[in-house]
Amino acid sequence: MEVVGTSSSVGLRLGQVLFSSASLLFMCFNDDDDFYAYTAFCSYLVTVMGLVTPWSVTLALIEAYSIIVQRLPLQATVLSVIVSGDFVLSFLSLGGACSTASVTVILIGAGEKHCDRYKLSATMALLSSFLSFASTFFNFRLLPSLFSH
Repeated sequence: MEVVGTSSSVGLRLGQVLFSSASLLFMCFNDDDDFYAYTAFCSYLVTVMGLVTPWSVTLALIEAYSIIVQRLPLQATVLSVIVSGDFVLSFLSLGGACSTASVTVILIGAGEKHCDRYKLSATMALLSSFLSFASTFFNFRLLPSLFSH
């Protein structure tokens, strides 16, 4: 089952773009004045989702182009970079989602408002990390066949 350059790979990438962008939007369009006091929100999750979104957009465009041209210039080193990037970004987004969820639990206990947006942002980041893990797994399965040639 080849995943790179197929409609399922484009679907995975577009899902990553959708969920990471939604996570960014829920975090950034917040009217809370104390938003920048929470480093887990401000620094980590926004930065990671800011990396995941262009990564996924770029790979979605490359894969869509591969489908349109019906030629997949797949090399082992290129796929290794894609798998490595997906692997690292999936763990970073999982860490961001978990840290956001834990800080949200603390804020809910302290009686803070606007926690629904933080929960939604953490959920979107978690879904993005799941799709990135899936992409990593499927593309990792292709690596041995490329190195054997």
